[in-house]
Amino acid sequence: MSTHASAIAADFATALRGAREAAASQNYPPAALYVVATPIGNLADMTLRALHLLQLADVVACEDTRHTQALFRAYGIDKGAAPWLAVHQHNEAQAVQRVLDRLTLGQRVAYVSDAGTPAISDPGARLVAGVRQAGFKVVPIPGASSVTTVLSAAGVGADPSAQGGFVFAGFLPSKATERTQAVLALASEARAVVLLEAPHRIEALAQALAALGERPLTVGRELTKQFEEIVTLPASQLPHWLATDANHTRGEFALVLHPADTSSQTQSDSRVLRLLLAELPLKTAVKLAADITGEPRNALYQQALALKTDTTEPHD
Repeated sequence: MSTHASAIAADFATALRGAREAAASQNYPPAALYVVATPIGNLADMTLRALHLLQLADVVACEDTRHTQALFRAYGIDKGAAPWLAVHQHNEAQAVQRVLDRLTLGQRVAYVSDAGTPAISDPGARLVAGVRQAGFKVVPIPGASSVTTVLSAAGVGADPSAQGGFVFAGFLPSKATERTQAVLALASEARAVVLLEAPHRIEALAQALAALGERPLTVGRELTKQFEEIVTLPASQLPHWLATDANHTRGEFALVLHPADTSSQTQSDSRVLRLLLAELPLKTAVKLAADITGEPRNALYQQALALKTDTTEPHD
């Protein structure tokens, strides 16, 4: 082992001791499923509580046993003869029973996905639901998440036009027509929207998002890793940004579509209605305005009446 590798191993050994000292005094009930977050790229992002729990667990359930065993080796965690259970998107429904069998024996089962927090975009939701339905305890061990990571760097909470909160849309459909429809639906979403995408599909997503024009978009690439990149630009500019550098299409992506500017949208809707009223009868103008803007017809009708009143009242 090289001097550098030995130093890293010594650091992780110290971290494991620190994890025991920091977290061992807490209660870790038996017969419980522990949903454990792991780093999304940077090994230093593992929490002390997670390190302690993974050492304590009787059984490790994971998305990919080879990947997780490599992760454990990196931290110097030796599970000895402790059993490993594969729980992934293709076998999750069937794997629930194997986990329940372990819980029935009073064992602590730790579940980890390949990266980040399980049961959000990664597998785990069916497992959690099945364990809860069977009456066993589920304990979250929080940590890294691409969702909260990109949100923290997007600055959307400071946007005065935000409606509050955010929507997690995850991966949009892979088929072009369905993806386009999903993006058009997001166009009327006033809250921030978090999206995830793989490198081989990011260009197709960019083309679809470009239809949202000047709406700001924060793009996070290779989050927490050595070549992490975070930029904010108009949605219409994403295809161009990807094309300027081959590296821009590499790595996993987390994106935040910023809240829609509701004041600008209202002004735009009003302008459309004014233009139509200048040329068409009121009811026809309202119908066309509703089709164009997607706004409720009743609200547009009341707005049209007010605009008609403003233009017909005599002025001094």
